[in-house]
Amino acid sequence: MPLVQSTYKPPFLFRSAHLQTIYPALFRKVPLVTSDRERITTPDGDFLDLDWNIKKCSKRLVILTHGLEGNSRQAYMQGMARVFSIQGWNVLSWNFRGCSGEINRYLQSYHSGATEELQTILGHVFKRDQFSEIALVGFSLGGNVTLKYLGDRADSLDTRIKSAVAISVPCDLKSSSLRLEDSQNRIYMERFMKTLRTKIREKMERFPGQLDDTNLDKMKTFREFDGGFTAPIHGFTSAEDYWARSSSKPVLKNIIIPTLLINAADDPFLAEDCYPMTLARESDRFHLEIPFHGGHVGFIQFGENKTYYSERRALKFVEEQTKN
Repeated sequence: MPLVQSTYKPPFLFRSAHLQTIYPALFRKVPLVTSDRERITTPDGDFLDLDWNIKKCSKRLVILTHGLEGNSRQAYMQGMARVFSIQGWNVLSWNFRGCSGEINRYLQSYHSGATEELQTILGHVFKRDQFSEIALVGFSLGGNVTLKYLGDRADSLDTRIKSAVAISVPCDLKSSSLRLEDSQNRIYMERFMKTLRTKIREKMERFPGQLDDTNLDKMKTFREFDGGFTAPIHGFTSAEDYWARSSSKPVLKNIIIPTLLINAADDPFLAEDCYPMTLARESDRFHLEIPFHGGHVGFIQFGENKTYYSERRALKFVEEQTKN
């Protein structure tokens, strides 16, 4: 039933999927909303950096999770933070290991299936005993982590977590990774590989002898990088093993709270397997919206407060669940 009819209509000059993807990443500016930084220690002795915007009179909290090689202060994170903050929500935007501007303490960093990181964040939030209603919003890789967390932990999910929204999510990692090998997506792969290579070299300096960068400069795809670094560093046997065990799609059926996935039909990062329409039709909790346009973490819309469609849509969905 919850296969949602989208109402998104892009501005006339922004119908191109690539323009939708590139323009916000390069040119969108959003004032910093979550500016109060806190560092917490993970169970294994590493650290995570959290950025807060707290409203003392509110018991509602939205937790935002960024995408691959992003951080808590990306425009899409702060745009979402702003729309929720205006409506009286507390906001927490957090950084995966090594994404807050400082290299983390261990060889391991983060990956698409790192749900234990979100559990660490939630555990810290629960200890504050300050919030009675929590919503989760994740983008791209962070959306996959969010959905996988909800699916994996459905039987033990804290009742304070009421709803979730995931945007532009490669919920089937293999098909998405292979889609990004297309020549039309070379600009995105090169951008990702540039920062990933830098981080590998930083790790090599900190952990001499534990990594081999012989073929690093020749790697041009996630298949090569995940097979050479992501998988062995994080305990997977291969890129295919990593993709299979970290994808959220197999566990979407387990989700027990109202959850909305927004994946644009023209998203250059996503293949057909990233649109779980059959599951959405059969579910009363998992909602899927497939706008014709939007690109990857785009959904550009101009007007009041320069709020994007995905931001208004996420807020509307989450607040609808509050009323039910």
